Amino acid sequence: MITSKKIGLVLSGGGYKGVAHIGAIKALEEYNIIPKFVSGTSAGAIVGSLYAAGHSPEDINTFFKKTSLFKLNRFTRSKAGFFDSEKYYDDLATYLPDDSFASLEKKLFVTATDLVEGVTKVFSKGELIRPLIASAAFPGVFTPILIDDHLYADGGILDNFPVEPIKKKADYIIGVDVSPLKKPKIDDFKHSYNVMQRAYYLRAMPNAFTRFSECDMIIHPRQLINFGLFNNNSMDKVFDIGYQEAKKQIVAMLKNSKDDSNS
Repeated sequence: MITSKKIGLVLSGGGYKGVAHIGAIKALEEYNIIPKFVSGTSAGAIVGSLYAAGHSPEDINTFFKKTSLFKLNRFTRSKAGFFDSEKYYDDLATYLPDDSFASLEKKLFVTATDLVEGVTKVFSKGELIRPLIASAAFPGVFTPILIDDHLYADGGILDNFPVEPIKKKADYIIGVDVSPLKKPKIDDFKHSYNVMQRAYYLRAMPNAFTRFSECDMIIHPRQLINFGLFNNNSMDKVFDIGYQEAKKQIVAMLKNSKDDSNS
């Protein structure tokens, strides 16, 4: 039975589409599928950290609804981005007051991109919040974060589906990818962030798809192609899409397991 295994959960990046991760976690818990290890990047790292800290799917959903990414008081003119990533610290500290990987109830792995060295960095100990902010620092929009003399940005730049940190730790890996690709039309490129978003997808997503085979279950809601990275107007719908797709995959897995045991 899956519930007797050491379960690992991989959560991709995806901006506000990361709310679908929360719906997927809710479905997993309803079937008593409780991960021991969590690996996430960008929005997946934020969701994963709050889940690893013991917050319920409902509480995590509330966090995303209450936290505005684009407040004017977070705008910066002197750093490499439109919004100062450092100013999101207090939002996370409210939910993660100990600011430590060691304080979490589950083992968490957070990935970010070292901009100078051009490699993926895996954080799993020490301070928690600054690596989380770095992991979600979408290039060009949010400023990169300096940690121990290294400059970090969004983990999805090099690896938007970080299965590697838990491959040798988990007996059963569940992957949730909330960034399905959609072919755009020319008139979709109306703003600079449309171009940045497309460039991000083209670099990160194909790499993610090659890693799906390393998971025992993949939750990949195709309906999310109709939602943008920075569109927070449909979070309830995005949550439900993640929830329904996860339930669909869980039911299929349970059916296959039953068929195998009867054969």
